[in-house]
Amino acid sequence: MKFRVMRLLAVVSVPALVFAACGDDDDDGASSSTTEASAEQPALEGDITVFAAASLTDAFMELGTAFESANQDVTVEFNFGASSALREQILAGAPADVFASANPSNMDQVVEAGAAANPENFVTNQLEIAVPAGNGAGVTGLADFANADLLIGLCAEGVPCGEFGREALANAGVTPSIDTNEPDVRSLLTKVEAGDLDAGIVYVTDVLAAGDAVERIDIPADENVIATYPIAALTGTANAEVADAFVEFVLSDEGQQVLDSYGFDAP
Repeated sequence: MKFRVMRLLAVVSVPALVFAACGDDDDDGASSSTTEASAEQPALEGDITVFAAASLTDAFMELGTAFESANQDVTVEFNFGASSALREQILAGAPADVFASANPSNMDQVVEAGAAANPENFVTNQLEIAVPAGNGAGVTGLADFANADLLIGLCAEGVPCGEFGREALANAGVTPSIDTNEPDVRSLLTKVEAGDLDAGIVYVTDVLAAGDAVERIDIPADENVIATYPIAALTGTANAEVADAFVEFVLSDEGQQVLDSYGFDAP
């Protein structure tokens, strides 16, 4: 599903400034020198589509609005979903300009197919247990995921949050009793928020995004898993200049500050 980024009034500094020389030439050539020193740089323009992991939804929507505000002739659209599903869409030829994955392995497959080059890690994330507000089931940790009397959800196998969740459970020596395998982390979070599940394993950033709708239960560091997110412009992009500029913005101080505000950590 695509999300159109809406333009905001706030402007974030991104290299897209246009310098114009002014003034008439005079006898001493001062205006001519000013004109030569003020080289005009063309503004960015055109549309790009960013394929991004579902856990990036809120942060990337804000990044998109900021990038558009700084580049008035640019439109950014997003396709959010499981990184594995996005990878398959890209490899099948779906029109995309940038890929931001929740794990390196999906990005690696895109690079190996020649669809991207030189990805860079831009954030990390950690897992957390999410339970509905009030925690009516009394969940206290990963051990409760083995309780067949509880309604337990994970992301599907092959999806980064599903792989990481199963890895954390294995680290804790827990064999889960799973009632649902969701296609991406936001689908899982939605079921926890609605009270359809007693617990699910999502990312720290998703729990923060849910606000008061869920409660968080930390996973011990020796059982937890660190997710590393790479980003790259795609080789098939029809607008390489804007795609590269968006990637640079995500990696910039401004971009990193936005991501930090949503709970992501530096790589």
